[in-house]
Amino acid sequence: MKKPWAERLYVRIYLAMLASLALTALLFGLVHMRPDPDQFASGLETFAEITSEILPPATAPQEVQQAALNRWRARVHAHLALYAADGSMIAAVGRSLPPWQGGQTASGWMPGYPNVFALKLPDQRWLLAQRIKPPHRPPLGMIALMALIALIMAIGSYPVVRRLTRRLERLQGSVDAWGSGQLSTRVAVEGNDEVARLAVSFNQSAARIEALLHAQKSLLANASHELRSPLARIKLAVELMQGQPKDAMQQELNRNIAELDQLIDEILLTSRLDAVQDSQDNREQLDLTAMLAEECARVGAQLDAELVTVRADAKLIRRMLRNLLENARRYGSDTKIDVSLGKSPNTLLQLDICDRGPGVPEAERERIFEPFYRLPGARESDGGVGLGLSLVRQIAVRHGGSVQCLAREGGGSCFRVRLPTGMQA
Repeated sequence: MKKPWAERLYVRIYLAMLASLALTALLFGLVHMRPDPDQFASGLETFAEITSEILPPATAPQEVQQAALNRWRARVHAHLALYAADGSMIAAVGRSLPPWQGGQTASGWMPGYPNVFALKLPDQRWLLAQRIKPPHRPPLGMIALMALIALIMAIGSYPVVRRLTRRLERLQGSVDAWGSGQLSTRVAVEGNDEVARLAVSFNQSAARIEALLHAQKSLLANASHELRSPLARIKLAVELMQGQPKDAMQQELNRNIAELDQLIDEILLTSRLDAVQDSQDNREQLDLTAMLAEECARVGAQLDAELVTVRADAKLIRRMLRNLLENARRYGSDTKIDVSLGKSPNTLLQLDICDRGPGVPEAERERIFEPFYRLPGARESDGGVGLGLSLVRQIAVRHGGSVQCLAREGGGSCFRVRLPTGMQA
């Protein structure tokens, strides 16, 4: 539903800017209209001296001083009254003013009469004045200036505010599209401010979630395909069991059941590694050399290792070692498996598991780590479900390391695992 005009973000920001401008103008006017006490006192002294020069001296006849007030009334637009130092009135013009009281000692507003001003002249005379209020005329110049400033601010700020909120609207549209199922939706990154960083974060999160969902879909699709093969063989073996020796059928059934069990186990482990974040609680102090020696003895591999102790998840590390050794035994064409473990210059440890099998083509060396991927020409009778090397990479990455497939000099393959120094106990 479209939002009302007043609820739009850019309207609120724009109105807030205009309100701030109006408040600033008001405060500016109040500050400049407030009189400065020091400047006010200095002005009074100057005005008293000027007035004393204009008016006749105190010794002049009363008629002369009256005539002077009559002349200046029209010029100053005020009601005037002139008092001698002893408090007697000398002359007056205009409306009658309150009588001057001798309690006042300095120029200023008369006590009790805030609109009557008393000016003390240098010769001790007092001039009382009340300004004749002219017709109210607003300060058009100030109003015009403030209106011009407001107009300039309004015109200049609108494009900035609208550009910011338009980017937010585009981001909202992309989030809505992504939430509706369009997982490939991304936001254009504009600028280098908070909105741009928000767009970058959204794009990164969307890419990770899209990759995770894609991997999950691929895993389920391939798992359903892989499960059909041993199930079909079990079904066929059961049908043929009546006409075949039971021992042969039992061996075939046991092999297929073991393959199913391995497949389900590795699917569950893969899903757990994808879904559950790494926890340091499962890590413990491991004698990696001893664990590797046990796994090498199980498959008859030749081990050359330094003493290495690490802090890691024992179950995952054992699964990684076992999968690499089983892969070398299965595809190494019954050749000797050479295993080495030691410290490299840039990492804590480097594990190499090498065989003399047919090797892996260079174009396939990354793809073999994808779930359920088999090299062209691989047979189901070779065993394996296509998840072993994928799990190896997941476990290595989970511990902050990496794994790669390299060509071995003289023929064969070599799988190299590197784990960072942060794993050292």
